[in-house]
Amino acid sequence: MELMQVVTGNGTCKVRVDGPESRHTVVLLPAVQEAADVYDQVCVRLHNSGLRTVVPESIEGLDDTDILTILDELKLGWANLMGNREGAELAWRLAAKSFGRFASLVAVDRGHPALADAAGNVAEAACPAVELPTTVMVGGPKNRNWAELSGRHVYGEFRVVELDVDNIPVKASHELATEIVLRTSSW
Repeated sequence: MELMQVVTGNGTCKVRVDGPESRHTVVLLPAVQEAADVYDQVCVRLHNSGLRTVVPESIEGLDDTDILTILDELKLGWANLMGNREGAELAWRLAAKSFGRFASLVAVDRGHPALADAAGNVAEAACPAVELPTTVMVGGPKNRNWAELSGRHVYGEFRVVELDVDNIPVKASHELATEIVLRTSSW
């Protein structure tokens, strides 16, 4: 694993870059206060599938522009996106507002930001639709409706995967890796 420091508009961000040299890269955006090493098992599986991975050590203080700056600094013209919880909110916004930079989206435990969550909160009412193949993974029935309604904001192939776990990256790393690999395939 190579640990790189990238200067963004909001400061310096440490980024883990690993995996085989490939034209297919996956950007994994962790939840707030989630260590990047929570994705180690997912990354191993992605590397075995021929995918390169980019994981910010933390997304705290990062916005859409910062993630695009990281991609530019790493000379990545486009990538596949995966985000967990708050990282998924960031991934949804990136996918919706950066047409042509991303090939697919896997969002974990977050529906589209323009929709109300189970508590009735809307993250960003004006967030545009996503024009990418998208999978929303939820850990249990609580967010299932939010996930399913997100399909109205996806102009591309869409699916919802419900698992009975409270922390998908930790307790279902193989299922998460499988969904990411499926989304990176052109078939």
